[in-house]
Amino acid sequence: YFMTIPEAVSLVIQAGAYAKGGEIFILDMGDPVKIDDLAKNLIRLSGYTLGVDMEIKYTGLRPGEKLYEELLMAEEGMQDTDNKLIHIGKPIEFEKKDFEKRLEILKETAYSEDAAAVKVLVKEFVPTYKPNGNR
Repeated sequence: YFMTIPEAVSLVIQAGAYAKGGEIFILDMGDPVKIDDLAKNLIRLSGYTLGVDMEIKYTGLRPGEKLYEELLMAEEGMQDTDNKLIHIGKPIEFEKKDFEKRLEILKETAYSEDAAAVKVLVKEFVPTYKPNGNR
């Protein structure tokens, strides 16, 4: 996603008007822009010809990179505001004591350096978590 600085600043200031404390604001940033399209446009706008003056080298995804950005988990949903470009994320309800207990177990497991067990526990916390490779 790409926004101009004035667009971003304006949305952040407007979101502040809705703030009551602790909200997570999701700003509508428009349609995603493919990095491939961006690179081709920059080449063209710089006066060069793709394939003649410059090439684009496709390297594939690196560890931790992804093709799409999820702004919220499906379970969260969004609450609309009067501004169609500003939404408020609806947090998932949880019991604080249970969460803290599970977080402590996750911490202890992480210190044990058992990567497979950590992945299982993270998956319990975040059902949409999909580990890649050995990360």
